[in-house]
Amino acid sequence: MQKKSWRTLAAVRKVLTCAICSIALLALFSFSKVPNFSDPVNLPTLDDSSGILETKKQWKPPPSLNFVPCVEPSPNYTSPTESRGYLLVHTNGGLNQMRAGICDMVAVARILNATLVIPELDQRSFWKDSSNFSNVFDEDHFINALANDIKIEKSFLRNWLLAPERLNFLEAGLVIRASKSDSRLANNNLPLDIQRLRCRACYEALRFSPPIEAMGKLLVNRMRSFGSYIALHLRFEKDMLAFSGCTQDLSSAEADELRIIRENTRYWRDKEINPMEQRSRGFCPLTPKEVGIFLSALGYPSSTPIYIAAGKIYGGDSHMADLRSRYPILKSKETLASVEELEPFTNHASQMAALDYIVSVESGVFIPSYTGNMARAVEGHRRFLGHKKTISPDRKALVGLFDKLEQGTLEEGKNLSDRVIEIHRKRQGSPRRRKGPVAGLKGKEKLRSEEPFYENPLPDCLCRTENPVQTTL
Repeated sequence: MQKKSWRTLAAVRKVLTCAICSIALLALFSFSKVPNFSDPVNLPTLDDSSGILETKKQWKPPPSLNFVPCVEPSPNYTSPTESRGYLLVHTNGGLNQMRAGICDMVAVARILNATLVIPELDQRSFWKDSSNFSNVFDEDHFINALANDIKIEKSFLRNWLLAPERLNFLEAGLVIRASKSDSRLANNNLPLDIQRLRCRACYEALRFSPPIEAMGKLLVNRMRSFGSYIALHLRFEKDMLAFSGCTQDLSSAEADELRIIRENTRYWRDKEINPMEQRSRGFCPLTPKEVGIFLSALGYPSSTPIYIAAGKIYGGDSHMADLRSRYPILKSKETLASVEELEPFTNHASQMAALDYIVSVESGVFIPSYTGNMARAVEGHRRFLGHKKTISPDRKALVGLFDKLEQGTLEEGKNLSDRVIEIHRKRQGSPRRRKGPVAGLKGKEKLRSEEPFYENPLPDCLCRTENPVQTTL
């Protein structure tokens, strides 16, 4: 009996693989090209009189460069028929890794014509977060918003217990369990209806729970009371530095502490890391001090309000002093809200990250100090909402400039500012087609060279419009 169930499971997996491959091949021949638009916009400065972020040289894009969300299914898209079985999903990673995985599993359930059971969230990762799906997301809204796409059940156990032949129910191959949910679908060359379903799931259905939404909006309003603000995703937390092996601006004792953490974390593969090499290749997050230099070089005045979207900064005030001296209006969820207001979320990393996500999406400008899951997710969401400005630091190029500052061969001022602005003139989140894999690469390297679907939903989920797009900060 056990051998029979394993054979059935193997057969189902083969069918799933063949189905996805067939869909990918079909889409490959129907894929339409979208031009790669350049970004001639100058970097913004803050107009203190109006509180609105404006460009140094006012420039308005031609109407053809405006895009609006278009996630409606095609005319031949049908509602789900009788379900062929159940898809059980166990997500993995932090908040934004889980979000992408959940949305991919929605698409997989559609492909299989399977009933998706509300996913289990990862409670065993580095953060040890005990949150379940309904703690983080609006469960009822998720189910109702996707009712015309897939069937979703809150519990598999209840349906299994009610099944007349429970054992046969499992043996018939009617249940598939995905132990990990991330990177389960290709970024490109899938049918348009599947791609748009991923966007509907991500940007419409997967809404945060009412308490998180309410607290997030409260933080946004309090942040806006200081004026239009920058959301800075500052990846200078202990786990990030330990994982990456980066030690810039750290003491010897701090570097040793992080090395020990990395060596003792068994599921982190890279133990021996050369921090100088990592940094020179642009693989390290910018330090708070480096971020301060970067923002000054971009032309942001010291009166610019900045929201720190991050966990606990490693070293605390000792590493934030330089950034704070340049930009004294530094805020975070911990400084904008009282201990009592944050208490329901404090011991849940995914819920705290959700608050940062909301404030970041709603910011005037979003700047990540490192390219990670949250940076990609927020950038993609902001693109979906009208290509709101996201400045992506070229860390490899910046390291060379920062080193020259340290060596005394370059000084802060117009020369540095001109070079930094020129480097980032086309790194501001303007409309462009999602990047495909780099030619010549194979296997995992080829996959890693692709731009993730949720980092840039153009062309699948954004359509041109001749009407100017009105966006608010």
